[in-house]
Amino acid sequence: MDKPPVQTGEAAGDIIENPWRTLRALTTARIALGRAGVSQPTRHHLDFQLAHAEARDAVHSALDVARLQQDLQSLGHETIALQSSAVDRTTYLQRPDLGRRLDERSTVRLAARVADAYDIAFVVADGLSALAVQNHTVPLLNAVLHRLDPEHWRIAPITIVEHGRVAISDEIGTLLNANLAIILIGERPGLSSPDSLGAYLTYGPRIGNTDANRNCISNIRDAGLSYDEATEKLVYLMTEASHRRVSGVTLKDESDRDQPLPVQRG
Repeated sequence: MDKPPVQTGEAAGDIIENPWRTLRALTTARIALGRAGVSQPTRHHLDFQLAHAEARDAVHSALDVARLQQDLQSLGHETIALQSSAVDRTTYLQRPDLGRRLDERSTVRLAARVADAYDIAFVVADGLSALAVQNHTVPLLNAVLHRLDPEHWRIAPITIVEHGRVAISDEIGTLLNANLAIILIGERPGLSSPDSLGAYLTYGPRIGNTDANRNCISNIRDAGLSYDEATEKLVYLMTEASHRRVSGVTLKDESDRDQPLPVQRG
């Protein structure tokens, strides 16, 4: 049997390590990768290609709405499935404006369900990572809802929107007569974070609001902000927004203001 040819260069152990490589233990960022000749080591090049493929898959993947509804309903949460004006994923990616508004059928369906005013309308939308929504929505939303006293918070049925953008929460909040709209949405994937979930809070949702009217909690995922941390921040912002009747640039996250400063050693 013929032996494989002897390889040289990187395969022979000629990778030049970067002196800062120990910092890689502190971050998933692609730093201090070293080199093989004038190129990246093959392992890091392949890791980059895998991350790029995962990011593309996250952007183009479809949300399993039926499964998400089943998971939420099994926990006792009423849901309503809706659709934006973007008829498919390609249209959604090419026409962001259509992802900000409901289609006519969803508008009629939601308007028919409104019987009273609400304090909070929770909206779930696939955004740019259905993977993030599928993985993180149920545990996060369940944790948040368990923190809310139903005697003080009138909570609307949870709406789930296919092909939705952040601003679609304004229309939904308006139709539901809600004081607060909170949308959980898949964020644009990075090359190390294809499953990052974002939570956007808006007091006084109305069509025409801008991002200046919103507060954002970002990077909710296993390798980012934990469910417990995200829940603490979101409940704090919800409470303050309700009391002050503001959100966005006029509402700051001061939830950790009274925490002791870390002790400096060394």
